[in-house]
Amino acid sequence: MKAKLLIMAALLSGASVTAQTKMESGSTATPSSKQEKASWEEAIADQKAWTVSNVLARRRTAVVDTVMENYAQSVAIPHMQFGDAAAITGNLGSEGKFMNYFQRPQESDFFFNDALYPYLPRVENTPFFNTKVPMTLLSFNTGGGSQTTQDWLKARLSGNINKQAQVGAWLSYLYSRGMFENQSGKHFNWGANGSYLGRKYQMMAMLNNWSCVNLENGGISDDLYITDPAAVQGGSSSIGSKQIPVNLMAAQSQVRGHEFWMTNRYRMGFDAFNDKDSTEVFVPVTQVFWTLDYRMDEHRFTDRSEADNSFFENTYFTSMTFDQTKQWSLRNAVGIEMLEGFNKWAKAGLSAYAMHEVAKYTQTPADTIEGVNTGVAPRATEHSLFVGGRLAKEQGNIIRYAADARIGLAGAKAGEVYASGTFDLRFRLRNDTTSLRAYADFSNRMPSYFLRHYVSNHFIWNNDFGKTRKLRFGGILTFPLTRTRIEAGLENVQNLVYFNSSGVPEQFGGNVQVFSATLHQDLKFGIFNWQNRITYQKSSNQHVVPLPELTVYSNMFLLFRVATLRAQLGVDCTYMTRYSALGYNPAIMSFTNCWEGLVGNYPMMDAYANLKLKKVKFYVLFSHVNQGLFGGSNYFSALHYPMNPRRFLFGLCVDFAN
Repeated sequence: MKAKLLIMAALLSGASVTAQTKMESGSTATPSSKQEKASWEEAIADQKAWTVSNVLARRRTAVVDTVMENYAQSVAIPHMQFGDAAAITGNLGSEGKFMNYFQRPQESDFFFNDALYPYLPRVENTPFFNTKVPMTLLSFNTGGGSQTTQDWLKARLSGNINKQAQVGAWLSYLYSRGMFENQSGKHFNWGANGSYLGRKYQMMAMLNNWSCVNLENGGISDDLYITDPAAVQGGSSSIGSKQIPVNLMAAQSQVRGHEFWMTNRYRMGFDAFNDKDSTEVFVPVTQVFWTLDYRMDEHRFTDRSEADNSFFENTYFTSMTFDQTKQWSLRNAVGIEMLEGFNKWAKAGLSAYAMHEVAKYTQTPADTIEGVNTGVAPRATEHSLFVGGRLAKEQGNIIRYAADARIGLAGAKAGEVYASGTFDLRFRLRNDTTSLRAYADFSNRMPSYFLRHYVSNHFIWNNDFGKTRKLRFGGILTFPLTRTRIEAGLENVQNLVYFNSSGVPEQFGGNVQVFSATLHQDLKFGIFNWQNRITYQKSSNQHVVPLPELTVYSNMFLLFRVATLRAQLGVDCTYMTRYSALGYNPAIMSFTNCWEGLVGNYPMMDAYANLKLKKVKFYVLFSHVNQGLFGGSNYFSALHYPMNPRRFLFGLCVDFAN
């Protein structure tokens, strides 16, 4: 506890020293009456932040994470990391699955990573910054007692060498003891990036590293410890969460890896005269590019207790488990792009590229498995060749559109197809701009290598799966005037691969349709605010794709200012209707369709206060505040995995202006 207080004191004193230094130096941060009113978001509004797409490296506008509203929910509540509805195994940093189907990300090539999706860095979610002054964001979030502590330290910094060149770095250290036995998690992730955006030559690069270790308890041994503790304790209804027996006591999962990504582009064009300031400017017309992406992923599952083997259906070759699975891949893409508006051959932007991919897979050697014919090679290498392109009109105030396509020409992924398109229409309605977006996505994708071929102590499979075909289309209608957004979509999936009740991947050869509609409605009356997201979804085959039909996130709060202090005081609630609970198998870090019980129909409520004083934002949060008061006691998120009991959490984030 002393260490936590020291960290928070250091953050606060650092913010104070920074502000004082700027005042003494006579910088633009000297607080006049107008500047004291201005938030930190306004102070950096003219600075640029962006993320990139993987292959074409297209820049998308991003925002600096300094917003106070709903800060506690974004960093302290485990299930909120997986959207409005989730199946999770416990504490912050533990595995989970998005239960709002249209919020789910695409399955990765290394399926062990999917359950930790919100915690792992990716090319697409790593921001670049172009700042006039060096920027540092530092946050520390904590809560719980010595046996149930939840700490998350995050830091991000960025600075410009000059107007064209920028470097940055980030770090995330998460340590969560968990509310139940053998549930600790420790994540240490870090990275660095840099960019040079010159007149003709441009470059962006990043290096991301991650190591996530989670103890696995297999869930509690008897659900009655939550739903009716008196029935298993001889009449006593009081038991601490750490005293509830669990299924595994010596199991541990780890995913780790690193990724280096870089894009280079050279732009060709002409010089033009700028009438506004009488200067000559360079107008790019065409550019050539090369994008490189090297990635290594590793999964380890260890269990040093022979007694734990009874939890699994099969144990093939050793009484103690040490599974190790690795994958590395290298992709190189080269292409040309004719920029929108400046080329007679392409009024819209037009890109074309070729991409080569090589991937190597390593797993448990077959010769260590005595008497078991796995049929799976311990090592394999696959090569693939793709061609792709993009047509896009991204300029204009009324109509914009984009179409992307990629097809596998040769190698292991020959015949794979990825295609997507968007169409945006904006028009005036009364005194505001209403927007309509229509989208469509199609993919014909081979299930990943380890879904087809896998060897471990508890699982062996060698599957001959066909390609999975997905077609999704829908639309988003936004009314800023009434604070309303309506989303609706339909997806058809053929040959879907899922994990069955035994934890083995299975392919359903038929078609499954999922319909989803979401209403986002925010209400505001003075300082009173009420945010709502209501989703209705329907799966045509609940055995293959089990989903709650209705999910709700509702957040009521007061938002006001007292002098220079901004405050958000409120209570939020997540709710989903009953559906078949997903199981979780720790040996493969995957959720399974098990059909052994139901979860849902339980409101999960949190009371909170988010506050911001100049560049310091902080919160106090009382999570699961309704436990034992109303809603019942069946607060399970996945089969045998209850949600965290009630507890108190707090944290702060300091935005340093160096």
